[in-house]
Amino acid sequence: MNQQPTLTAQEINPLGSLEEWEDDLIARYPDPAGTQPEHKTKEEFRNYEAPARDSVREFYKLNHRYQTYDFVKQKQADYLAFNKKEMSVWGAMEFLNTLVDDSDPDIELDQLQHLLQTAEAIRADGHPDWFVLTGFLHDMGKVLCLFGEPQWAVVGDTFPVGCQHSDKIVYPEFFADNPDSQNEQFNTKYGIYSHQCGLDNVTMSWGHDEYLYHITKDYLPEPALYMIRYHSFYSQHREKAYDHLLNGHDRAMFKWVDKFNPYDLYSKSPKTPVVSELRPYYEDLIAKYLPATVRL
Repeated sequence: MNQQPTLTAQEINPLGSLEEWEDDLIARYPDPAGTQPEHKTKEEFRNYEAPARDSVREFYKLNHRYQTYDFVKQKQADYLAFNKKEMSVWGAMEFLNTLVDDSDPDIELDQLQHLLQTAEAIRADGHPDWFVLTGFLHDMGKVLCLFGEPQWAVVGDTFPVGCQHSDKIVYPEFFADNPDSQNEQFNTKYGIYSHQCGLDNVTMSWGHDEYLYHITKDYLPEPALYMIRYHSFYSQHREKAYDHLLNGHDRAMFKWVDKFNPYDLYSKSPKTPVVSELRPYYEDLIAKYLPATVRL
């Protein structure tokens, strides 16, 4: 199995901030409902000068080069043993909060406050409590950064590995540097898969989505697990590029992914959640669905 390449500091952290990836998503998929903060237009939300755009391009260049089938299998072996840490879910969220981000010029909120914003927007719209919990948890897998993983193996649009890369994936030209693109086993439309085989039989690129899915898969309702596992699979839930791999059950479940996506992208607000006021509610909600501690 291929070993992870030796990387420079710039290749580990090509983005000035994980927020650059998320802001690029908003620019790529503008909010049709106009729910961005009223004090800024979508165009003004982040000043997309060339350096920021260049960092996003470099991020995807690395992501598309290194996210091979063998790389994903290696990461699954490394992380799905869950032998890094054991802690409460709230403790894991506080651990995530040590992922300091001083570079976002728009909103000075930490990781925990961002997740509370998402969850509170879902709660305000009257969705079931497990949906609210999903909003709170959905980025917890970014703790991978704190275990030394490069940004492009934590965030970024996800996609199937083991088959041809769709031209609907952002910056598809960068897949020319991915060894799987030259591998006859992997570079056809179906690759190692079959028509409508179902996503549970498909290996996805590695990142915070897949990691958190495996942490929570024994505890949350299936719609929540689809939201967690596929919320960054934009080439499918926005572009329908992999319909040939989905089965009927996937298509039914992806309605939940579509419901979740606006909260994931467009709930950013300058209003700061008061963590101390919200914590009791979320600790009770965590206790309803999840064990006292989780292994990371």
